[in-house]
Amino acid sequence: MAENFPSEKILVTGSAGFIGMHVAQKFLDLGHEVVGIDNLNSYYDVALKKARAGHLTERNGFQFHHTDIANQTDLREIFAQRRPDLVVHLAAQAGVRHSIDNPQAYIDSNILGFQNILENCRHFEIRHLAYASSSSVYGSNASMPFCETDNVDHPMALYGATKKANELMAHSYSNLFSLPTTGLRFFTVYGPWGRPDMALFLFTRAILAGEPIDVFNEGRMVRDFTYIDDITEGVVRAALKPATPDDGFNPHAPNPAISSAPYRIFNIGNGQPVELNSYIGALEDALGKKAEKNMLPMQPGDVVATFADCSALNAWVGFKPATPIGLGIRAFVDWYRSYYAC
Repeated sequence: MAENFPSEKILVTGSAGFIGMHVAQKFLDLGHEVVGIDNLNSYYDVALKKARAGHLTERNGFQFHHTDIANQTDLREIFAQRRPDLVVHLAAQAGVRHSIDNPQAYIDSNILGFQNILENCRHFEIRHLAYASSSSVYGSNASMPFCETDNVDHPMALYGATKKANELMAHSYSNLFSLPTTGLRFFTVYGPWGRPDMALFLFTRAILAGEPIDVFNEGRMVRDFTYIDDITEGVVRAALKPATPDDGFNPHAPNPAISSAPYRIFNIGNGQPVELNSYIGALEDALGKKAEKNMLPMQPGDVVATFADCSALNAWVGFKPATPIGLGIRAFVDWYRSYYAC
């Protein structure tokens, strides 16, 4: 495990979210105090979010605040009252396709909300800010595997653009105010307590109900599906090791993943891309039931493939995701059947 800070407070935004709940639980397991923030919005099933929050509120050392990160007044009061030492920012308006239909939600949460987080981290002298970026920043890049040194100037949708903006905003605060920041580019996270708008959740529900599933690009898309426990481990290790300036940074040939400021960017992905058709096959095996497939063309804003190079993360914190797809999908199915009693 990376460097630890016993008995200190860690603020986790989006703590009732899929990744946020797991990360908060891990910090509690390690003996840290956790302050959780979530707005419990209705982007997807609020009951599921409340159930996640319920698992945390019953734990010693956890404090929950129901508020929106876009509300600077409430956020500042929480920082002033709780005085966290580290911040793990996982709250965001998620979903690539939703950003096409409702762009303002992404500006409010992912841009304004992130600015509020940065300002509070600056004024309350937070030791380290680790925040969620996304593989979506790679956009139209077709060079595989995706590396943090790649150009990320061609997003395919507003969601990816807001995540790239977050990385730039974080660097400015690292440079101007010496705020250590680490951006973590997540690759297609799946597992127990997942998001109902994600493919695995949608497919499982439809297959069990005997309904057809929509398979875009006829199932030929490739994704670096990454199990939630691996994402959680990577986030926790990175958060507990504050970013530092890199002596090897060359301003004449700048590496976008490092800086002369305390700033880092890392991929967190499984490093084993899987075709969507194979992913569906693993789900069929776990469910013991075949899917009826409705083959469709690719959707606007989507990309053909993602593939993470995680060597930089491994070098920094000594961890690399490796959970096999079959194992991860079976764990999700077990949770789904238990949670929904089906």
